Amino acid sequence: MLKDKIVIVTGAGQGIGRGIAEKLAAEGATVVVSDINETTAKETASAIGGVGVKTDVTSPESVAAAVEQVRAQFGRIDVLVNNAGWDKAGPFVESDRADWDRVVQINLYGVLNTCREVLPVMAEQGFGSVVNIASDAGRVGSSGEAVYSAAKGGIIAFTKSIARELARSKVNANVVCPGPADTELFASLGGDNPKLREALTKAIPFRRLAQPSDIANVVAFLASDEAAYVTGQTVSVSGGLTMS
Repeated sequence: MLKDKIVIVTGAGQGIGRGIAEKLAAEGATVVVSDINETTAKETASAIGGVGVKTDVTSPESVAAAVEQVRAQFGRIDVLVNNAGWDKAGPFVESDRADWDRVVQINLYGVLNTCREVLPVMAEQGFGSVVNIASDAGRVGSSGEAVYSAAKGGIIAFTKSIARELARSKVNANVVCPGPADTELFASLGGDNPKLREALTKAIPFRRLAQPSDIANVVAFLASDEAAYVTGQTVSVSGGLTMS
């Protein structure tokens, strides 16, 4: 489905990002595994036969260098998956402004920075696909994740806008919104609390947390030529926790 496509996946060293990288590689893509953690980036890349690149998505210079490296090595970029993210849970009224900055820089500016470098490449090519990973928190809100929800909501609105702007260049852009997923990030936000885990699982109609592969399967479709006529859409992968 993705044979011979050149794909960049940010935050792909672990968790959902790694699951996405593994799925796209299995579908035939050459995957550039981008992560701020160079060790995990190279580990994932080695496991899937891809290329590991250390990238700080909050740094325009780091992103520009990574994109230039990919262009120099492969000559084009077919797919960009913006997955890198970070959160710190807690009531908004008790939150720290420094944490706001970090959440917005990684989750929202990270997407802006990579798209600013990659979209002109895709427009020049006359083809390309962008899949941005947001969150259901950006659609319906999430207690204890107010700023994260705001950043993810920003990704959804931004993606619709670039989908409109780039349509004439045959570039499509879509959003995937995971619900609660069984990852290290989720565990760090309290997901290792058995009571919270059980309550969330009971609230999900399918009675289980998402696995990275659940999200990866939807990303693979949106990244493929089969989704060439799909753009500006937001798809929740939440086991029915949210429905629209």
